[in-house]
Amino acid sequence: MVARMTRVLEGVRVLEVAAWTFVPAAGAVLADWGADVVKIEQPGAGDPQRGLVTSALMGGDAANVNYLIEQPNRNKRSLTVDLKSPGGKELLLKLAARSDVFLTNWLEPARRKVGIDVDDIRAVNPSIVYVRGSSHGPAGPESHKGSFDSAAVWSRSGVASVITQPGEYPVVQPAAYNDLAGGQTIAGGIAAALLHRERTGQGLVVDVSLLGLGMWLMSAEIISARAYGITEPVPRNARGKTPNPLVANYKTRDGRYLQLMMLQSDRYWPEFCRTVQRPEWVEEYPDATARYLRRRELIGLLDEVFAGRDLAEWRTILGTMEGAWAAVQTPYEVAEDPQALANAYAQTVHKGDLEFPLITNPVQFDGAAPELTPAPEVGQHTEEILLELGYSWEDITALQDTGAV
Repeated sequence: MVARMTRVLEGVRVLEVAAWTFVPAAGAVLADWGADVVKIEQPGAGDPQRGLVTSALMGGDAANVNYLIEQPNRNKRSLTVDLKSPGGKELLLKLAARSDVFLTNWLEPARRKVGIDVDDIRAVNPSIVYVRGSSHGPAGPESHKGSFDSAAVWSRSGVASVITQPGEYPVVQPAAYNDLAGGQTIAGGIAAALLHRERTGQGLVVDVSLLGLGMWLMSAEIISARAYGITEPVPRNARGKTPNPLVANYKTRDGRYLQLMMLQSDRYWPEFCRTVQRPEWVEEYPDATARYLRRRELIGLLDEVFAGRDLAEWRTILGTMEGAWAAVQTPYEVAEDPQALANAYAQTVHKGDLEFPLITNPVQFDGAAPELTPAPEVGQHTEEILLELGYSWEDITALQDTGAV
């Protein structure tokens, strides 16, 4: 078990007015790093993502793990506030006045209507780092429109087009796949803005959009398409068309798959041939050009080789080889990957009678992993936070009576 990570953002206060995964995931990363993240939720139902289990959209049981809440909301505190009430608005501004970061995915019309836009928050805290996570960016004709990562990243940014075979329906994105990458990106922007404020005293407005994230992730494809006039995407998994047979998927005897990823084929080819017990191939296919010209033939031969053994055998055989390869694992298997366990990338947490893993964000400091706790229940820390702000029990009761909290 690796040591627990230094809380590098200890003392940093984050006020999160956000829902779903993209922006709350940023709050989770900051909390992993030691920040005190207060999540504002609507009294009653809270974050609308909490309802996805009971609506069957998550394909689960309401009594089981609400994983789309747990992963992006671990290590936080939850405070219920009705921002449309005078008491709730006053409470939020008191929290903003003592916070270092204001984190939101509310669209500009809603922010202005409620009074939590940049100018409103800066009026009580001029140096706060104000962070906006959006679907399409802060400018342009669709800046006011919301979306989700499967639309703004997976589809609009071109990901689905390059991984789908021609004529097929686009491959469906895994749940929250790009939202979580976006949350990590926002957290990096916040860290840079906090450093800037430390040096200059100036609080910045930080913007990260799903569309911008998608274009960053797809930058190699976008640039090459425009540079070479490639108007139609080239599917990356077309069998027999890969220029390098050592960069391809191969099926094992037990129906599993291996991904070879040896870009420098001349460097790895001799060792690979000896490892799979085909040393004669070193001379028969002596260089990258020969392997390219005879790639269909060679891929067919490699198909036969890998189909001769089960995945477990190939793990042992390929284990000492220098060239990169990996088994195509299922999500269930990944949590027990020896490397994941050694680095505490998956950590078991307990919530009532439930036991389940949460996944750490990929950044570690001094080789140590953050300690994870489950996501809070709706409003779990409301009274605790109000007492910290100086509210009396009588004040809290009055806020509760008016529905402000």
